[in-house]
Amino acid sequence: MEEIGHWINGKRVAGTSGRFSDVYNPATGEVQARVSLASPAEIDAAVADAAAAQLQWMKVNPQRRARVMMKFGALIERDMDKLAEALSREHGKTIPDARGDVQRGLEVIEVCMGAPAFLKGEYTGDAGPGIDLYSMRQPLGVVAGITPFNFPAMIPLWKMGPALSSGNAMILKPSERTPSTALLLAELAQEAGLPDGVLQVINGDKEAVDTILDHETVQAVGFVGSTPIAQYIYGRAANNGKRAQCFGGAKNHMLIMPDADMDKAADALIGAGFGAAGERCMAISVAVPVGEEAANALIERLVPKIEKLKVGPYTGGDDVDYGPVITAAAKERILGLINSGVEQGANLVCDGRDFSLQGYEDGYFIGPSLFDNVTPEMDIYQQEIFGPVLSVVRAKTYEEALDLVIDNPYGNGTSIFTADGDTARDYAAKVNVGMVGINFPIPVPLSYYTFGGWKKSGFGDLNQYGPDAFRFYTKTKTVTARWFSGIKDGASLNFKALD
Repeated sequence: MEEIGHWINGKRVAGTSGRFSDVYNPATGEVQARVSLASPAEIDAAVADAAAAQLQWMKVNPQRRARVMMKFGALIERDMDKLAEALSREHGKTIPDARGDVQRGLEVIEVCMGAPAFLKGEYTGDAGPGIDLYSMRQPLGVVAGITPFNFPAMIPLWKMGPALSSGNAMILKPSERTPSTALLLAELAQEAGLPDGVLQVINGDKEAVDTILDHETVQAVGFVGSTPIAQYIYGRAANNGKRAQCFGGAKNHMLIMPDADMDKAADALIGAGFGAAGERCMAISVAVPVGEEAANALIERLVPKIEKLKVGPYTGGDDVDYGPVITAAAKERILGLINSGVEQGANLVCDGRDFSLQGYEDGYFIGPSLFDNVTPEMDIYQQEIFGPVLSVVRAKTYEEALDLVIDNPYGNGTSIFTADGDTARDYAAKVNVGMVGINFPIPVPLSYYTFGGWKKSGFGDLNQYGPDAFRFYTKTKTVTARWFSGIKDGASLNFKALD
């Protein structure tokens, strides 16, 4: 059985801790590999090597670092199919969805090709008599990225691109459930010209995370995962004096107004609710039709579309709509939440609990489920299900629907479907959610903007990718310089105002 190690100083190395975690094939339930879990000593050594490599990497001018990103992007495009296959093999998502995972990460690398523009400082000549004032952006040193299982390429690239092109070294700890994609990306980064040691990929579990959070050399931590873990990492990192950007869970709502195109709204909900088996932090898990007529029309359109969804392994062809969830434990949790929805009085219109796929009976497949008449006190509304389950919460008025989203503790993404521009503008202005879609179901901003949720979906002041990422991975130094004209006025002991 394959044993997956780490990426240290430009090569794959076996782990030395003697601790391993199984990597499953979600479609069959079989163990397909073992991943080594790094010890604190291994992480200490990797951080020390990264710190030494960073001292030279930061001296490479921004344009030359950008050229590495250019080559890196070209290599990702070259190996798109290889990366997508490796990603699907461990995660279970379909090949087209895996390509999209890689593509959205590649788009951030493309923005990083223009990193020199983000790294410019400011300059004021003659700020005072013979005084120039200027600022410069400098790298932090060694930074860390802790990334989740559900986007094994996209989110590591969101972290790597801005951090490395800013002149930092990075310790990347991918999810131990999907470790292979990050190692493939590290190989491509080296092929692109990234010096050995600047990117170290360490596989590990909570022990590795805590070692990174407590390591005095690591200056900043970026994380994506569940809200409880995001809050834990943010708090521990801050307590240790580190910068942190930590993004957590979500409960994304989509409002459907009576004037919306119901066919387009239903199509949007199918893709946003069931794509990737619902294992997306930007998935729409709650539909909020406004008015009984709109709710009935929406349910009428959703049911036949859900019944036609094809669930299967990634090897089943490009017509497979979604695959298994990530683990047996995830499957059991999702089924338990569906059961609780039934017990608490929601109407289970489409029931995916008994789904079974011939030849894959031990896989972690769940059929698509649709609940109607869900209320806010139910467990299926309160918790992030992270599975192929869509809940319909009926609202009598627009104001009731808006308040439902405002009162929810999560604030990652939301959308509204309407033909009324005034309603759309009002919703975008008032809703307390970080990313808003108007007639657009999954409002993930393009890579030259920035991604981040509000409330319990995000901890930290700066978002992922875009301009915020370069602010996060650099610190500002301001220099006040005086050049004497040759006239010596003697010492000044007072804090003199500028003329």
